[in-house]
Amino acid sequence: VWVIDPIDGTTNFVYDHPGWSVSVAACVDGRPLAAAVVVPSLRRTYRAARGGGAYEDGRRLRLDEPPQLPAALVATGFGYDPTRRAAQADVLRGLLPLVRDVRRMGAASVDLCSVAAGRVDAYYEWGLAPWDMAGGWLVATEAGALVTDLSGGDPSSEMVIAAAPRLHRDLRALLEELLGGGCTTA
Repeated sequence: VWVIDPIDGTTNFVYDHPGWSVSVAACVDGRPLAAAVVVPSLRRTYRAARGGGAYEDGRRLRLDEPPQLPAALVATGFGYDPTRRAAQADVLRGLLPLVRDVRRMGAASVDLCSVAAGRVDAYYEWGLAPWDMAGGWLVATEAGALVTDLSGGDPSSEMVIAAAPRLHRDLRALLEELLGGGCTTA
């Protein structure tokens, strides 16, 4: 199945903000097999193939050893529904004092590729659609990130968490605590 997001970060595109991409992934049984994420405004192209590594403009991507959670730069995003946004803000309020800082780009595929490229240490968000995450999921995974949902399974609309394994474990535990076991997906 081809999973395509012709403009991930539509609001960014409309406002001429650089955080948007074109994301394409070929998936088998719901998991990406090959993917490309192009960020035209930044002139970056990411690609990955399952078992074949991840690349940014031809340069192989491999995650370095991550910082501890208090020194981690974490990316996140927010949905459009006001109820979901309020819940996401509550989680962010609890997380912010416990990490280095937070970034919000506005396109999940760009955030996941930013984890792969080391531009942020971790990323989390809930309420995403498959086309928001499929391409970036494979790029981040092939760079060495663990990309899961809150329970440690495949990422889903319930939650996407991406980081190097040790940092992923710590961020996931913190998110479980802050969420009290579940996400508000309204």
